[in-house]
Formats: sequence, C-alpha cells, structure tokens
Amino acid sequence: MNPITGQVTIYLTSQAPHAHRTLFALVAGLPEEKIRIISPDIGGGFGNKVPIYPGYVVATAASLVIGKPVKWVESRSENLISTGFGRDYHMNGSLALDENNHITAMRANILSDQGAFFADAQPSKFKAGLFHICTGSYDFGAAHVTAKGAFTNKAPGGVAYRCSFRVTEASYLIERLADKAAHEIGMDPTEFRALNFIKKEQFPYLSPTGFVYDSGDYHGAMDLAKEMIDYDGWREKQKNQDPNGKLIGIGIASFTEVVGAGPSKDYDIVGLKMFDSAELRIHPTGKAILKLGVKSQGQGHETTFAQIVAEELGIAANDIKVIEGDTDNTPYGLGTYASRSTPVGGAATAMVARKLREKARKLAAHLLEASEDDLEWEVGKFSVKGSPESFVTIQDIAFAAYTNHPEGMEAGLEGVHYYDPPNMTYPFGTYIVVVEVDQADGTWEVVDMVAVDDCGVRINPMIVEGQITGGLTEGFAKANMQWITFDEGGNCIGSNFMDYLVPTAWETPKFKLGETVTPSPHHPIGAKGVGESATVGSPAAYVNAVVDALWSRGVTNIDMPVLPHRVWGALNGVDVKP
Repeated sequence: MNPITGQVTIYLTSQAPHAHRTLFALVAGLPEEKIRIISPDIGGGFGNKVPIYPGYVVATAASLVIGKPVKWVESRSENLISTGFGRDYHMNGSLALDENNHITAMRANILSDQGAFFADAQPSKFKAGLFHICTGSYDFGAAHVTAKGAFTNKAPGGVAYRCSFRVTEASYLIERLADKAAHEIGMDPTEFRALNFIKKEQFPYLSPTGFVYDSGDYHGAMDLAKEMIDYDGWREKQKNQDPNGKLIGIGIASFTEVVGAGPSKDYDIVGLKMFDSAELRIHPTGKAILKLGVKSQGQGHETTFAQIVAEELGIAANDIKVIEGDTDNTPYGLGTYASRSTPVGGAATAMVARKLREKARKLAAHLLEASEDDLEWEVGKFSVKGSPESFVTIQDIAFAAYTNHPEGMEAGLEGVHYYDPPNMTYPFGTYIVVVEVDQADGTWEVVDMVAVDDCGVRINPMIVEGQITGGLTEGFAKANMQWITFDEGGNCIGSNFMDYLVPTAWETPKFKLGETVTPSPHHPIGAKGVGESATVGSPAAYVNAVVDALWSRGVTNIDMPVLPHRVWGALNGVDVKP
C-alpha cells in the first residue's frame, strides 16, 4: 500500500482481475478505486486462476496490517493438493433406442465431489456447471438428469479445468454412452452417430435440456475426419489383426461444446454479470490502442484482437497495441475462462471498432464534401460512389478527428463497448483415435489420430491450431496418466510430478488437424471459440478407442484414467485397486 495515496497494488496471476478487485474491496473494506490489480503474463490458467484462494486474501490483509509488501508463494506440492480441482464427477447414464436405432431419450445421475466448500468459480446458479450440454450432438426429445453434490475434506471443488464449466464431463458421458450403445446393437459407431446427429437444417436447435444450439454441421465434420484417417482402412486392419498380438481399437467422439457465457440475464459469477468489454482509441497518427476486460494466458490475444480491429478498420495489426490485466487501465470485464474471450471479448472488440467506423464515416463525408449515403467502405478507406479516386484513408480520418472535425462533432476517435451476448456459441467437432493395446502389460499407444474442429470463423489459424494441439495433449494426459487421489491414510497421490504425470514430447501422440467452418449466426464476426474444444472432445475418443480394442474380450467400460493396470485387470478378469 502507498501510505500517501492509500493505493493498494496487488500483483496476481488472475484470469479475472476486475472481478477479483471487486471481491477484494468487499472483503478488505477498501474503496475499490484504491485497489489496483495487475495480472502479468501468467503462464497458463485453465480455470484454476479464477477462484480467490485464501493465500491471496491473507497476503493482502498482512500487507495492510504491517504496512509492507507481502508475497505469498506456494510449493508445487501445496499447489497440487490445495488448488481447486475439476472433474471428480461420478456418472451413470443410459440411452433409450427405438426399433430403428434412433435415440429417443437419455437418463443420467451425477454425484459431484465439491471438496470442503464450493469454489464459486463458475456461474452462480449452475452448481453442476453447464452439464445441460450432456445431450451432445444428437437429436432426441427427452432427457432426465439429476446432479447431487457432496462436500468432502478435499480442496475446494467446482473449478472447470479447461472446459466451459463441466462441459468435458458432460461430453464424456454422452460420447461413452453413444459408443457403448453402438457396440451393444452391433452397429458401426460412426454410422450410429450419423443416424442420430442433429441435421444442419435443424439449427437453431432447442436441446432437451433447454440450450439453443446456434449452428452446426455434424455430418460434415464426421465425414472429413473419416476421410482423413482412412477409417474404413483401419477397420479392415482391425478385422484382420493377430488375436494374440497388440489389439487395435478405434475411438470416436463427436462433441458439441457450449462457450461464451453470458448472456448476463442467466449468467453471473458471485453476482457479477457475465458481459465483457473493449475500449479502442485511434491516435491522430492512425495508430491504435485496444484495452480489454479479458485476460490472456497464452492464447495470443495480442495478435488475435489486433487482427479483429485490423479487419474492421484497416489499421495494420502491428500498429495496434493491446492492453489487458491492469484494472486501472482497462475497462471492467469478467475475464478469460470457459473459452469466452473471442465469443464475448472479441465481439466487444468488433462492435467498438464498428462504432468508430460509423464516426469515421461522418468525418469522411466532411473531408470529401459528400453525403454519408454516397460513401462506400472498403477495408481501410471511404470513397465516393462512382468516383473511387476520391477517397480518404482511416489514417486521414484519424488525423482529422483531432485537427479538422466538423463543427458540433465531438473531437477524437475512441470508444468503449460492453458486449452482452444474446446466446452462447456452440463449437463442435469429430475426433477419431486409433490405439494399439499390449495384452501382456495393459499399456496402450496412440498410433493415429485426427481432430476435425469447427469453431466458426477462424481469426488466426495458427493460433487456433496451437490451442487445439495443446488441448489434445491435455486430453491425452487426462485419459492416460493424470490422476489426483488419496490413499487409506488420507495422503494425496498426485502431489508431485513423479505421481501426477505431465506428457512430454516423447509420450504425446502426433495429431492430424482438420477443419470445417460453420459461422455463429449471432456473433459479430461468426466466431465461436476454441480454447477448450480439444480437452472437451478428446478424452472420450481416447477411452472409446481402448474399450473398442477390448470389446471382443468382454470389456465394456474402464474408468478414466485408463491406466495400464486397469486395462490388464479388465483383460484378465482381475479386480485391481483403482
């Protein structure tokens, strides 16, 4: 705290610095304008840096009491034991099929371990997250889902680890059920899914749980994935495999995700409505500064959001400075998690740029001595209809906004927009995984994988592919090796990187990426979000592949993570410790 001004500055690796500032003000009893939170480059978040942890509050309170800076640092083991956790959903579900193998209904019962208390790191009235998406990509009329929470002596739960509020759990359930149903009726898993997919002409689609899917083309994504991986070829190899050798398994997941919360009428976090914001100023020289309420954790916001402005106004992306994470220098926003940056913050960016473009039109009319209705816009300039040689660039207009604006017009070229989405967005995709399972020791290896994602309009394909590749790796880790549990004495198993394994380049499979593009009809630029799609869709695909390899041996389910001793036990009919 500055003893003269009374300003408190908190350096915090926060995914939601503005929300954290408000909550600090409420807890500490300080005027909110006297609190400044700076969230620097934080090296990943994945939802775990949305909650306010006790260490944050204690360090702040201690600094206020002793009048000196206080730094709180936890060890790796302390972090793994005490950080709010995701998953730990115990799920049972079933599907009803008619005589033509169409899904008619779904039933699911969920028991959620909430830890010692709820972390409140997701929309306030959705304690089970957005589990409503559990009907997935399929067209049927009825679903009955119950969710119960249990408080235990674990760390606070309720954190959506790299998914849009428990969407990974929901997707995992429906994709395991779909795969199991296909096997039980003797139907190819891709054909069973295609038979039951929502058709693209049915969108917008009202799901049985009340979500309105914005757009989709599930058959297109499935067809591309099958073509890219040579699905029929792998099925033929599986059919002709050596029964005493490694067993081939082929797993599919055709997921639908829900991201981009708000709308604020339904979604808030501890009472704070889930809109987001963008403030844009164009300087007299035509350079720009963009300030955002969201907060990057390595997603490339500085590139992506600058590109949105560049596309809307024609200012070079390199001439746009992007600022996030400083509550004194950015507009109020709810932050980055649940893949909401582009669906909400990106939309705010596009909208504020369009506001400035409308003012720029008035300035251009003044400079060109023409009516606004007689002007045509192409990226970077306004010209007079029928006289393309008569034009002014956005840089000319920016300079005039400060030096030659018409009488009665407010000077400057800047604005702010708070975007409250009318609906969430629904990215989707099909992932197909081929594995080989060693019968001798239960180990399994991914030998081929294709991931086809549809996240609407892609702003920067390279960044999107990076997000997907990282997510596929995390999904592999969750399916194959990562597990935090406790022994009989209450000791945490998974409190270090010897027990809680992180995949390296050696273990990580190679991925082949494909794309389809189905724009969101309500988003200003048609984008849907992609940061968590791969961690939502891929775990079920990996597990489905292993179970598919073992189906002929009578194995119908193995709980995730699919550890080698679990596979060996399932193959040999031996009960093993989890």
